[in-house]
Amino acid sequence: MTTAAKTPPSVIVIFGAAGDLTGRKLVPALYHLASQELLANEFAMIGIDRADMDSQAYRDYLSASAEDHIGKHFSDELWQSKIPRAYYMQGDFLDDKTYTDLKKKLLKIDKEQNTPGNYLFYLATPPRFFGEIAQRLKSSGLAEEENGLWRRLIVEKPFGNDLQSAQELNRNLHQSFQEHQIYRIDHYLGKETVQNIMTYRFGNGTVEPIWNHHYIDHVQITVAESLGVENRASYYDHAGAMRDMVPNHLLALLSIIAMEPPNSFNADAIRDEQTKVLKCIQPFSPEMVLTHAVRGQYDEGQNEQGDRMPAYRDEPDIADGSNTETYVALKLMIDTWRWAGVPFYLRTGKRLPKRCTEVVIQYRHAPNMMFRDALVKRNNVAPNRLVIRIQPNEGISLQFNAKVPGTLPRLSTVNMEFNYSDYFGDKPSTGYETLIYDCMCGDATLFKRADNIEAGWELVQPILDVWSALPARTFPNYAAGSWGPQKADDLLAKAGHQWSTHP
Repeated sequence: MTTAAKTPPSVIVIFGAAGDLTGRKLVPALYHLASQELLANEFAMIGIDRADMDSQAYRDYLSASAEDHIGKHFSDELWQSKIPRAYYMQGDFLDDKTYTDLKKKLLKIDKEQNTPGNYLFYLATPPRFFGEIAQRLKSSGLAEEENGLWRRLIVEKPFGNDLQSAQELNRNLHQSFQEHQIYRIDHYLGKETVQNIMTYRFGNGTVEPIWNHHYIDHVQITVAESLGVENRASYYDHAGAMRDMVPNHLLALLSIIAMEPPNSFNADAIRDEQTKVLKCIQPFSPEMVLTHAVRGQYDEGQNEQGDRMPAYRDEPDIADGSNTETYVALKLMIDTWRWAGVPFYLRTGKRLPKRCTEVVIQYRHAPNMMFRDALVKRNNVAPNRLVIRIQPNEGISLQFNAKVPGTLPRLSTVNMEFNYSDYFGDKPSTGYETLIYDCMCGDATLFKRADNIEAGWELVQPILDVWSALPARTFPNYAAGSWGPQKADDLLAKAGHQWSTHP
């Protein structure tokens, strides 16, 4: 069996090292890479934050919650062998002295851990620091690549909060780092099921020939969350569901589903095709926003266990009378030969019945006159549906029609299931392992490029403008624990469609 090579020797520097993302996702991801023997032996991590502690105190801080974050795959022996490679620096992200001290510490660690000078800078910070940190890394000489060594920058979302700020962020980053050094991370693209969409499409002769408007009726992409705003109220009440989810997660999924076959699996070849798709989506006029976009905000309700859930406006730290949307549904049309006339329906929301992410490909009806008297349910023959489950219970299912056993020619819908865990086991993952590994190896395939980011914002900006000019008058308009506002169902019903059976 072919196994992946280890990452090249390097040091990862995490700005925001005392934050939730670092302890809950990044450090466990590095641990999983080490447990799979994918992390170089010559590796170290430096955490930078404002908290007052030294390296040993930081190691104790990480160790206190390591087993909880890593779970059943935790090995104390492995942890104890790797934790001495974690260092800490107290520093202010906006103080030039922090970067002078960082440069000295990196040189010292290179000698202690035999790392050659490859540095990965991870910005696990609020977005206001992105450009500032990049500029100071540049000024201190830490962004320069020479003698075959690399310097890379990982930027967490949000990549701006509108088109103008996204363009400004890209300009700021490009003043300090070249585009090939910048890795804009979207953890959805680190999920195995998302990556497998391309393999499923382009690696199977029974799939790609019918992946077009001749055979596909419409496509649905759902990203549902059962939780409310939790501890993100200060960010979310400013951003809302559109900014938080659509320009990144949902459009990333759409671009993979709808892209043309690239000439190779080269990173830029793939990202070229994804950006072309986004640029071919029909732009929203103000009139289209009213007919092709739905927004919602959850009211009080209850979950499946009958527990009461508060309205969005009653959540802690949410502004009184907030008009922030917690639900979005869109109808998109892609002006290409492949997708002419095929609607793409996107929806995402909080306080929905279940947490799930899935893509539904609904195929066109086969001629069904011969079956009109043979159905279990007295209606049209059910359409075939391909369902790609991204989370949870990752897998792919195909819904098709089969004959019910017996003497009468009756039809019923059945499922053919593929579950990842059945074939490949329960591999430990935070969603960040593949992305960090690829960044260390210099593979940008799963990361967003500047033009891809801006194309996404160009699409949603007209919607944001209309919604800003016309505040919602019907909020709240769906109960917590339901599948969203009635207008989202109406959006599909206009074309004779309906959301797939709720997962």
